Amino acid sequence: MSQWWEYPALPRRPGERAILKAKAICGGGRTGRLAKPVGPRRRLQLRGAPTLLALTWTFAPIPTSAPAPPAMDSATRDKMQPALPPGSSCPGPEWPEQERAEQLARGAALKWASGIFYRPEQLARLSQYRSREVQRTCSLEARIKSVVQSYLEGVKTGVRQLAWALEAVQGAREALGQAHGLLWGMAEAAQTLEPLREQVVQHKQLQAMSQLLPRLRAVPAALAHTQTLIDAQRLLEAYVSLRELEQLQEETWAPLGGLELPVFEGLGPLAEALGQAVEAAAGAAGRLAREDPALLVAAMRVAEVDAGRTTSLEQAARDWRQRCLRALQEGLEQIHFGTPLQPGPGALAEWLEALRVALPAELAAAEALVAPCCPPHYNVVRLWAHTLHSGLRRCLQQLLEGPQLEAADAFTLLHWALHVYLGPEMMGSLELGPEADVSDLEPLLTLENIEQLEAIFVAKVQASVAQWLQKALDGDVAEWGREQEPDTDPSGFYHSPMPAIVLQILEENIRVTRMVSESLQRRVHGMALSELSAFLRSFSDALMRFSRDHLRGEATAPHYVPYLLATLNHQSALSSSVSVLQPDWVAPGALAPVEAALDELQRRICRLVLEALLAELQPLFAALPSRRWLSSPELLDDVCERTASFCQDFRHVRDPAVQLLLAEAERTVVLQYLRALMQGRLVCRGADERTQAAERLRHDAAQLRELFLGLGLEESVQCAPVLLALRELLNLRDPTLLGLEVAGLRQQFPDVSEDHVSALLDLRGDVSREQRLAALSSLQAGPQPSPPAGGRALFSLVPAPAPPLSSCLPSGSCA
Repeated sequence: MSQWWEYPALPRRPGERAILKAKAICGGGRTGRLAKPVGPRRRLQLRGAPTLLALTWTFAPIPTSAPAPPAMDSATRDKMQPALPPGSSCPGPEWPEQERAEQLARGAALKWASGIFYRPEQLARLSQYRSREVQRTCSLEARIKSVVQSYLEGVKTGVRQLAWALEAVQGAREALGQAHGLLWGMAEAAQTLEPLREQVVQHKQLQAMSQLLPRLRAVPAALAHTQTLIDAQRLLEAYVSLRELEQLQEETWAPLGGLELPVFEGLGPLAEALGQAVEAAAGAAGRLAREDPALLVAAMRVAEVDAGRTTSLEQAARDWRQRCLRALQEGLEQIHFGTPLQPGPGALAEWLEALRVALPAELAAAEALVAPCCPPHYNVVRLWAHTLHSGLRRCLQQLLEGPQLEAADAFTLLHWALHVYLGPEMMGSLELGPEADVSDLEPLLTLENIEQLEAIFVAKVQASVAQWLQKALDGDVAEWGREQEPDTDPSGFYHSPMPAIVLQILEENIRVTRMVSESLQRRVHGMALSELSAFLRSFSDALMRFSRDHLRGEATAPHYVPYLLATLNHQSALSSSVSVLQPDWVAPGALAPVEAALDELQRRICRLVLEALLAELQPLFAALPSRRWLSSPELLDDVCERTASFCQDFRHVRDPAVQLLLAEAERTVVLQYLRALMQGRLVCRGADERTQAAERLRHDAAQLRELFLGLGLEESVQCAPVLLALRELLNLRDPTLLGLEVAGLRQQFPDVSEDHVSALLDLRGDVSREQRLAALSSLQAGPQPSPPAGGRALFSLVPAPAPPLSSCLPSGSCA
């Protein structure tokens, strides 16, 4: 069933759907139906409806002979547009939507009319369509009139209601004015009654005062009695009397309208005096628990009862419970950490030892004596432990902020705080219950405190160690100028306690820090190595000054060389024992700087000893080689005798230093020998002299070998065999074969140069220019020989001509 707003069903003709849409746009509907109230948009659609009707009425008949309507251009289409009749209710479009709807309706009507009147036989029904549209137009006009009439009736009703509202508002305004006047009159009347009201209040107060007057007269005596009870430390009775007075004050306060009577002026100071008495008893809890526990219990009960007190007076809460707790803590801290009890300089160890005994005893007393006198929720043992811990921590912080501690005090404090305090001797004792555990609290010393104490300890110990090492060095240096030879041990070696003292000082400082922490041990270990390196530098500098003063004659030492040898034993002792400064946790290369400094010290001592040997041998080598040298062994005998005499003191040097020293002494003698040969002082005048020179070289090599074998030097490390190689070069009878000998010499001693070979050829005295060039060219022929393993430089240390040799040169093992 179709609804009232739906359009009537029409036959399905071409263009019928389009015209139905156009009718919907223009607001068409069934005739004879009541129109639904429409809004502005609906009314817009209704105003466009007559356009479709006028369009249907003005259509001209279509010829029957035309098979199809002709195509229309825009001008023809404009002429066919129907004109609105005069007085039409649908004027021109007022909005763009209306204009667009008009256009759509016109187009749909044209399309529908062109389709429905396309055939001539359909023109017979034109009158039917015209009558139908007339009926629809009348229906629309009736509906429009109904809507307008309904709208006008609504407007009339609204105007009437507005008039009624205006009359009601005016009446309300007049009523409010009358009420306002009445209120002003009542306010003036109330002001006249104010004196009467005051009289009523005073009457009530006088009535209350007359009833309470007997009790108020007894207040001064009650105040004095309460003060007497407080002075007698009868705290419970004093509190009961105080509460009675306060209740009387509350009873008088309300009737008097909050008026404070002068008779109660002493009640506030009295309550404060009782509070101070309770607080004093709590502050002396430890002593009272032993001497008068009843007083302590009374004070605690007063504080707890007062915590539940309520009052109607405008007074601040007394909070005696918190005052008691603070007094317990402050009294406990004052007993153990008061200003007079803090340690002075040098007394820290005794103070810490006293705390080690006193704090566990205090906790035990708190658990046995104080805790039963206090409420359970006070947790007395925990309160005691935390109070002692915080007081001790604050005291230590003040101590660290004061004057800088000494090394012993810093070490003692570190060890006590890190190990003793939480150990089984104190807070970690099994005799204390779990309530005394303070391990979850802040540590006594923060990381910054520990860093500060470690830095203080290391700095103080470093200064002390440097001072002790310097004293040990000064004592040893003072002995170098003595008339007596150095002291020897039972084995006959030069001996001094200095190396043992040095290592003992360093090793003990490292070992003792293991009692504190690994970080302190590492710090002290680094400091010890640094001070040992500095000591070795000072030792070396002292040796150089000792040698310089002796050689210049400023302070001649009677036993110069023996004391140099004694220092070599000191170096050996330090080298052999320095491993005690390397614990297992130290990196393997930590001792490398110290070992390098010890090696440098050893080379310097060897150089000084060899310089002394050279000073004795240089005058003897000044006559070598010579004619006298060719004919007599006396020159080398003097050299060997002087060398043997010089090296006799080497027996007081320990291995392996003595082997190094003998090897360098033998090498020095051989180098001096080679240097003398290279000076060109002797030129052989014939084959006999060359044979004598070769034989002398063989004899001298054997004599030097025997000399140092007798002194204890192994033959494998001796340098004297070089003289035998030179002997072969001199003993060669055919100069044309010199190239082979020179090549063999180069294979044995790769550091031999052309200058050295030329000097040796000059010593032969029979080598022509061509033979010399041929011999020298053999040095460049063939591959460059590699130096033998473990071989030491010889010819490279002998310049030709050579300057005066004053010491063992840097590339040697003694450099």
